[in-house]
Amino acid sequence: MAQKVAKEGIKREKGWLYYIDKQGNVSRKKMARGGAKKQNLGKAEVVSKAGIRREEGYLYFIDKQGDISRAKMVRRKAASKKKR
Repeated sequence: MAQKVAKEGIKREKGWLYYIDKQGNVSRKKMARGGAKKQNLGKAEVVSKAGIRREEGYLYFIDKQGDISRAKMVRRKAASKKKR
């Protein structure tokens, strides 16, 4: 179950990849589709300055409402070791 961290209300546009950068802000970058070269994609631009602090063990993402949410990561290393 995901938990909201910050309400940003970001409106997404087609052809852009939205993500949370290292500073905790929401950034976007042009996606490489249709044979576009990496040099032509340009730099990432900051959409919203949220400035969230990440905690270890959580996956941070932008949900359908355009807000920043997080979900606990599931690690299955212990289960795979038992089978061996």
